[in-house]
Amino acid sequence: MTEENKQENKRPVIRISDHRIITGKLHVFDWLSDVPESKVCPDVVEVRFKNTRKGFFFNHAKLNLKVGDVVAVEANPGHDIGIISLTGDLVFEQMKKMKVDRHSDLKKIYRQAKPHDIEKWQSAIALEHETMIKSREITNELGLEMKIGDVEYQGDKTKAIFYYIADERVDFRQLIKILAETFRIRIEMRQIGARQEAGRIGGIGPCGRKLCCSGWITNFVSVTTAAARYQEISLNPQKLAGQCGKLKCCLNYEVDCYIDAQKDFPSTAIPLNTSDGLLYHQKTDIFKRIMLYSFDREGNGAFVQISVDKVKEIIRLNAKGKIVDKDQVVQQITKQEATYSDVVGQDSLNRFDNKEEKNNSRRHKRSVRSKRNIKQGTQVGVSNQGDHKSEKRNTDKRRLDDNKGSDRRRNSDNRRNFSENKHLRKSSDRRNDSKQGVNRNTEVIKKRENNNKE
Repeated sequence: MTEENKQENKRPVIRISDHRIITGKLHVFDWLSDVPESKVCPDVVEVRFKNTRKGFFFNHAKLNLKVGDVVAVEANPGHDIGIISLTGDLVFEQMKKMKVDRHSDLKKIYRQAKPHDIEKWQSAIALEHETMIKSREITNELGLEMKIGDVEYQGDKTKAIFYYIADERVDFRQLIKILAETFRIRIEMRQIGARQEAGRIGGIGPCGRKLCCSGWITNFVSVTTAAARYQEISLNPQKLAGQCGKLKCCLNYEVDCYIDAQKDFPSTAIPLNTSDGLLYHQKTDIFKRIMLYSFDREGNGAFVQISVDKVKEIIRLNAKGKIVDKDQVVQQITKQEATYSDVVGQDSLNRFDNKEEKNNSRRHKRSVRSKRNIKQGTQVGVSNQGDHKSEKRNTDKRRLDDNKGSDRRRNSDNRRNFSENKHLRKSSDRRNDSKQGVNRNTEVIKKRENNNKE
């Protein structure tokens, strides 16, 4: 064994329990890994910090570094702890992609992280969530229209970066003073967008997989609704939006394929002039090269499926002033191949409408069984028939009893109503008699008074 291999075997193995290693983005794919490594130590390496933050550092001490090593790097102020994500000649290609000058003054790598460095780093990581919650409470008390989405401590616990989201400019000078007094550290504020926040926090997408922005996307490309239109996707904001509230990044994945597939497609704004009227475009099956038209502009009624080549031919004839017969169009209607078969019947709309037929089939099966048992001379069939007949008799008796009970109730209700009406009539007659008696008494009294006066 060489001296270098002995030194590598003597290197202590440090176990790191850090959530950012698990939830962070994947390492850069090293497509030069199968090329023999040079004996010269790499001058520049790529170091990964929490989730999306990366940087290039100068290996001035000529340390033998490999991907996955934990190192202490230069920071302002103090030092920071990071993980090597890329080494070798591919680092310079990555610097070109990120537009970083190779000959610029890069920060240095001090040393490989020691156990006490990692312990301090992990204790700083443990404070991040509590610091974020406390800082949100402070922003609410100050009434600032901003949201602090994430906090990242430096490896030596002397500085923290607060990532926030805000629609407008925010004056957070008072906030920085309060945060510095509360946590006793240097404060740095960085504004990020909604997609960057989703990438830092992570989550599960509607597809059931990990969010692409937190898994492997490093630079965000603008997404527009034109990507959905090219793919014939309905413009439903709830379905097109991702966890961040913006358009999904995956809308851009297959756009180029769709654009190439419909390069020779005719314009959808041109109606087809036929003998039965104008046909208006409704939708397109791009990869089957079928365009669907209808005689109603709004899409009501049956759709006519026409191949792309036939549509071009019809448009060419219409441009010459010729009207195409409907028969020529109908000949080009293609039947859709059955790609899915409903074996169980769960997709049928009338699957609950045939209950009587099912009951009849069950009765038929029972009768067949009973006949079979009678032929065999068993008593099972006889008992079943007897039970069946007795059940019928019992049900008939119950129906008769129910009908008799309902008739009795009706008669009792009629009697009750008749007695109540009779009572009401008597009471009304008594009131009328009493009123007439009072009137008679008043007339007699008046007559007596008149006679006395005379």
